[in-house]
Amino acid sequence: MGQTVVQKILARATGKDKVAVGDVVEPKIDIAMSHENGALVLNQFLEIYKGLGHAPKVWDNSRIAIIFDHRVPAESKKTATNQKKLREFVAEQGITKFHDIRGDEGGICHQILVENGYVLPGSVVVGTDSHTTTHGALGAFAFGIGATEMAAVWALGVAFNIEVPPTIKVVVSGKMPKYISSKDLILYLIGKISAEGANFKVLEFHGETIENMSINERLTLSNMSVEAGATSGIIPADKITEKYLREVANYKGDIHPVLPDSDAKYDRIVEINVENLVPQIACPHTVDNVKPVTEVLGLPIDQVVIGSCTNGRLQDLETVTNIVRGKKVARGTRLLVFPASYKILSEALDRGYVSDLIKAGAVVMNPGCGPCLGIHQGALGDGERALATTNRNFKGRMGNPNSEVYLCSPAVAAASALKGCITDPRGEE
Repeated sequence: MGQTVVQKILARATGKDKVAVGDVVEPKIDIAMSHENGALVLNQFLEIYKGLGHAPKVWDNSRIAIIFDHRVPAESKKTATNQKKLREFVAEQGITKFHDIRGDEGGICHQILVENGYVLPGSVVVGTDSHTTTHGALGAFAFGIGATEMAAVWALGVAFNIEVPPTIKVVVSGKMPKYISSKDLILYLIGKISAEGANFKVLEFHGETIENMSINERLTLSNMSVEAGATSGIIPADKITEKYLREVANYKGDIHPVLPDSDAKYDRIVEINVENLVPQIACPHTVDNVKPVTEVLGLPIDQVVIGSCTNGRLQDLETVTNIVRGKKVARGTRLLVFPASYKILSEALDRGYVSDLIKAGAVVMNPGCGPCLGIHQGALGDGERALATTNRNFKGRMGNPNSEVYLCSPAVAAASALKGCITDPRGEE
């Protein structure tokens, strides 16, 4: 029986010829990522070395990435102190993949990893963040783990007790209609299979539609795979992947795509044709409460958020700018835009996107997680409603359980900001 992508990756990482679904393995890790919650990992890491009689030492200081993005700049003395502790640890251990709060290298962890060439096809990537699934867009097996598990990875470079997951094959066909994006596709898929439809499984994406997608669009698919319960969302690497790694990430080394066998066994196959796909909206308070935009048209909104690790890339900002250029955000509606990295912000400045957005009435924020969590920037007031290109709309997600969050694509968000209510961009030309 043939092997899926995740089976092949885990076989390589464990030195085996093959692995079977359900096997418990201990793969060697290629990249281990943490953001500010690395402070929790650090506490557990130091515990490991208590009583051993020698100083703590990470297994490989070139394979650990620490990126500040959730609370940047720091909003409290607790956050600032934790960041200080991590800076000291990074210096002490000589960790090379450290991205501080800087305008020349900072941004959201999931964007920083890909645009710097830290993630390669066939690699095993772990992160203390559930949206580590994002990196499957480059053909890696990427998944989230807890602080204690990450402490063990820092010490030994191995992930323990990993069960080889079954795989759902998602085959997507057809040409994307105008104003329809991969965000609409992933919302539609989650609505179709439910928020638990891929629990403890991998979503492996195939089909002509996927093959024609940019890496930016693929990152959105893999990012939100976890919202269907998936352990990871993998898109097998191809020429588009290699082009991105060479031209955007400036990666110079060898690239080895991992492809599934033609006779690989899948848990199930889901087929989607996007020819007639319409803009999708995830309504409160679950990501799988998905409806066509036509069912919620005209619903007033107080805040529109564009950005996050899901839709804060240059292609997203271009879409938004093209819709709002020369127009004005509706009075009574706040439009917050936060790019996924300073590299993206710099490119948006060079292209004039930032100027156009500000003239339209948008508030362009520093790269980071910002309103997505509502703990640092962009929290909602009681009874307020937000429309966002982020990845979660759980109650209280934007800082207030007495508010509502709707999820959508950048095109829907931009058109809605101009009207002050949920709007279908297809009808605004």
